[in-house]
This record gives sequence, structure tokens and C-alpha cells, in this order.
Amino acid sequence: MTQMIFVNLPVKDLETSKSFWSKLGYSFNPQFSDESTACLVISDTIFAMLMTEPRFLEFTKPGKEIADATKTTEVLLALNCDSREKVDELADAALAGGGSPAKEPQDHGFMYGRSFTDPDGHHWELVWMDPSAVQG
Repeated sequence: MTQMIFVNLPVKDLETSKSFWSKLGYSFNPQFSDESTACLVISDTIFAMLMTEPRFLEFTKPGKEIADATKTTEVLLALNCDSREKVDELADAALAGGGSPAKEPQDHGFMYGRSFTDPDGHHWELVWMDPSAVQG
């Protein structure tokens, strides 16, 4: 079986989060979604479980607080892209759809990246690397 990753992220407003990710062209798996959780399909093996904060707390240790990602860095989520153009397409869609820039674009020639925060403040990195640079 292919190994998969399911990143669980707390969100303040599930419909706002679903709308944001839909604007970037992503879909949701209804089999793993309900009124408090939406399974964001990033690829065949990468999923983000967007959970309302009360639902998210059901999976954590009692009494443990949810980090406010608008005030503190909890995690950096990095996704590779097939091209520089795809990096720009997704980053532009994120900013137009309600996200905010996280930092300045990074262009190292063989590697290019942009970043944004989603409506809940989660920090996402979009990166393209020249395949020939990766191979050698």
C-alpha cells in the first residue's frame, strides 16, 4: 500500500476554509467529510483534514490549547509544484481567494518558491525545483 499523509488542521470556519481551497482548484472527499470536517484532496497521497476547532480538540490531549496560527508559527506546510508557473498560479489564487503573503518569493534559479497563509493563518510554501538540479 502506498503511504499517505493526512495533515489535521484546526479551522475557525469550515465553510470559509472550503471556499478558499476550492478557489485554488482543490476538491474534497465527501466520504471523509461531514459538518465539522472536510477532507481536502491535495493529491492521490496527500490530504488535509480541515476540522472545526471543537472537532480538532477531540483528537488532542484534554486541556491542550489550539495554537493561534495568526500569532505563532505552528508548522510550515510545503507542497512541490510541477513548474514555476504553477507556483505563481496557486500563490496568486491563494492571495486572491483570501490568503495573505507569508514572505517574499524566493528565486534561486534552480529553485523557486512562494508562500501564503490561509484564512486561519496556516503557513503554506509552494516550491518548484529544476529536475536536473535534483538529479545531480
